[in-house]
Amino acid sequence: MPTPRKTLLAIGAHYDDCVFGLPGLLLQAAQKEHRVVILSLIGDYTNWPPTKDRGSELKELCHTLAHYHGIETQFLNYASGKFSLNEETKLAVAKVVAEVQPDIGFMLWPNDRHPDHEAASAISKAALKLAGRILNDDKVKVPGQIYLYDNGPGHTIGFEPNTSVDVSDTWQPAMEWLGQLMAFVRNKPYDENFADPAVAAKTTLARYRGAACGTKYAEALWAMHARPTQIF
Repeated sequence: MPTPRKTLLAIGAHYDDCVFGLPGLLLQAAQKEHRVVILSLIGDYTNWPPTKDRGSELKELCHTLAHYHGIETQFLNYASGKFSLNEETKLAVAKVVAEVQPDIGFMLWPNDRHPDHEAASAISKAALKLAGRILNDDKVKVPGQIYLYDNGPGHTIGFEPNTSVDVSDTWQPAMEWLGQLMAFVRNKPYDENFADPAVAAKTTLARYRGAACGTKYAEALWAMHARPTQIF
């Protein structure tokens, strides 16, 4: 009997947070024909030097690459360093939760060296757990499962996963996805033979996670509610 189709909502601050944090898992879900939506709170890149004049092109590339893999993308209109946990941001993300109606939610780990990541984590937690109350609508569906993901050793502090996902089968397309985004930011053509630092860091991390659970490549999560469960 086929697994019922589920909806996954992965939330990050920047265009690449989910694509670095859990690309293999998202691709697995899409390949199994679950609905996968990525929400990036930052949609205004005019104050970020690498793409300040190419923000529209960056978002269009994100849409195109995700769509190729059967994944949806959404952006809010915040800029880096210019958003925090408040009534406005909670409402904005809660509206997305109400529209998407996720069965499963993913959010950044709260302790991070990047203020944007910490802000996005706090906002995501409020919206994923309390969207109905924020919107004053008790019919809003919130996810029954919420997982936190890390953004690598250069950012995340004190991440303690309690869930591992074998992503060996989707590793190559996952790294191509990440590599293509990084090539755009560098303003250079994508070269699959170039060892982009982000791809190299993610590969090292996934190999480590894989070694910890007995597989080649793995992505680690922290389940907000520890219970025996199947992610999708």
